[in-house]
Amino acid sequence: MSNMKRCLERQEKEIKERRPRNDEQVVMAMGTVDISSHGRHCGSQVNRGSNVDRHRHSRGKNLLEDYFIQNYVYYNVDFRGRYRMQPHLFNKVMHDVCNYDAYFIQKCDAAGVLGLLPEQKLTAVK
Repeated sequence: MSNMKRCLERQEKEIKERRPRNDEQVVMAMGTVDISSHGRHCGSQVNRGSNVDRHRHSRGKNLLEDYFIQNYVYYNVDFRGRYRMQPHLFNKVMHDVCNYDAYFIQKCDAAGVLGLLPEQKLTAVK
């Protein structure tokens, strides 16, 4: 039995020598967190590129002209191929979703820029 006890003690000693103490691990982990989060959420910075204009308003206008207004470019067959439903059903779903969740309603952001159209948001969700 004493051999077993010595073996267990030796294993515990080797394990303690191999890994650092818990408080050292915490300090090392906190140092890693500080390094990895540095530079995030700092706002505007010198020598940083400006925001890229994605022309979302003109793309929304194109989407409406292509599929949703009276003189649309693509026919109902093309609409059904893209959205897998008829235009009247899409409009019904869009109105129901906008009534259910305010996220899908077009509104201005904090900078006063008009957001995406509900059709654009639902197209991205599909």
